[in-house]
Amino acid sequence: MQTNAAGVMIEDWWARLESKFPWITADESIVMPNHLHGILLVGADPRVRPGGDAGSPDVDVGADPRVRPPGGERAEPLPKVMQWFKTMTTNAYIRGVKTEGWEPFQARLWQRSYYERVIRNEDELYHARRYIAGNPAKWTEDVENPANIRRPA
Repeated sequence: MQTNAAGVMIEDWWARLESKFPWITADESIVMPNHLHGILLVGADPRVRPGGDAGSPDVDVGADPRVRPPGGERAEPLPKVMQWFKTMTTNAYIRGVKTEGWEPFQARLWQRSYYERVIRNEDELYHARRYIAGNPAKWTEDVENPANIRRPA
């Protein structure tokens, strides 16, 4: 699946999460035509990248509910992180509409909330990474694909 300029912008802001929130590591992600899949490792030291690729099951995700950012600095809750990400990407998209001729969006660029799931061990991380890596191959059958939405006759 090819990434267009808007997708590249989304990827760029996803990667910037680590600079804004140093206790987060942006792991596997994929920008789809109308949504994003991504894994955020919370409490991870951003200087230490998770080992391996989407097929590597031997990564310690350290999913302890008591996890704190390295050095004890105060971590923003995940909803604040996602709010920042959505705000930055929405503003950048609006600039793209005005300066690059991107297609305007109706009402909101992003849905109001987001889906989250805690990945508790290496096996779950392995499967989540595989799901994300394989998602583009499933786009033609995706119910959210505009080509698959049936309109009333």
